[in-house]
Amino acid sequence: MIKNIIVGQSGGPTAVINSSIAGVYKKAKEMGVENVYGMVYGIEGFLQENIINLDDYFKDEENFELLKRTPSAFLGSCRYKLPKVEDNQEVYEKIFDILEKHEIDALFYTGGNDSMDTIKMLSDYARDNNKPQLFMGVPKTIDNDLPITDHCPGYGSAIKYVATSIKEVIRDNASFGINKPTVLIIEIMGRHAGWLTCGAALAKGDDCEGVDAIYLPEEDFDMDEFKGRVKDLASKKKSVVIAISEGIHDSTGKFICELDNDNKAVDAFGHKQLSGSAVTLANIINRETGLKTRAIELSTLQRAATHIASLTDINEAMESGARAVEAVFNGETGKMATIIRKNSNPYEVSYEVYDIHDIANVEKKVPLEWIDSENKQMNQAYLEYARPLIMGELTPIFENGLPKHIVR
Repeated sequence: MIKNIIVGQSGGPTAVINSSIAGVYKKAKEMGVENVYGMVYGIEGFLQENIINLDDYFKDEENFELLKRTPSAFLGSCRYKLPKVEDNQEVYEKIFDILEKHEIDALFYTGGNDSMDTIKMLSDYARDNNKPQLFMGVPKTIDNDLPITDHCPGYGSAIKYVATSIKEVIRDNASFGINKPTVLIIEIMGRHAGWLTCGAALAKGDDCEGVDAIYLPEEDFDMDEFKGRVKDLASKKKSVVIAISEGIHDSTGKFICELDNDNKAVDAFGHKQLSGSAVTLANIINRETGLKTRAIELSTLQRAATHIASLTDINEAMESGARAVEAVFNGETGKMATIIRKNSNPYEVSYEVYDIHDIANVEKKVPLEWIDSENKQMNQAYLEYARPLIMGELTPIFENGLPKHIVR
């Protein structure tokens, strides 16, 4: 019998990470869980026993609906890396002491690669030390780089925002083309995987010519090819718009953002802080060609835009949370909820759970066969994959002319 559970959020937020919490909460209450707790600021906050009871917030139906419309992590997030057991067993003993104190039978963690590593380490410790608690991951990342699952909740809403914003700035950039064109370079998140930048391809349609080129970290960046392409486009067009991933790098592995800046800052997991590629390239083009350039870095805007979140994404985030709860009630642990695509047209998916050991710390890249390397574009296979993920909208609840959110 599952009496009490706890859920936490970790890593960079998404527009639908709170929908995953909504899915866990709703399903757990349907299945008779007495208390659904939330860990404030992820596992790091949990270690400080910073815990709230979600009943205090979500018995009110309006608050529950606001949760699905609220950006960022309602519970608060963290980037905390659990140490190896042999390096600091006391951390694990403290975690399990807190679980036992609050009679928590199952822990759910919503996040990406590093968060799934937390689920792996906790479930392994429970197994090796005969602990009864169960652990389940709920996928979340705009980077879409978790393996096994067809895609990750958060990705659809992020590329919906990316494609929408690009459509708008393409119109803006085309307004001033009477003389030399402006070269606009848009930098998109994603670290070492180009999934988010691929979303720029969705901007193209009957009312938009789309971006002129897309550069992904899955392929080495050739500076001479890039400069030649920009010069050629500028000789033919009144506006040039190029989408690049923050993690693009040359054939030696050097990040383009490091060409003008040797920033070596890293996060708790040892990941380099990547940003500045668009500014670097815009400066190079301006310096060597005299063309007017502008750099745009979408940054955290692309993961926070619940006002234009995909309804498909919201629903799948909720279902992933619900499936995770069902799995725990079946006695499963050390796994992550996954989305299985059954068909793209009409779009149809199912939900399963999969062994966390095949997921944690594994990065899924964009398939090379989806990349049109010659024209620096995405091909039809990617468009068929991505288009269903951005469909539908959930109208914000407005107050004083602005979207209303729920806060702790």
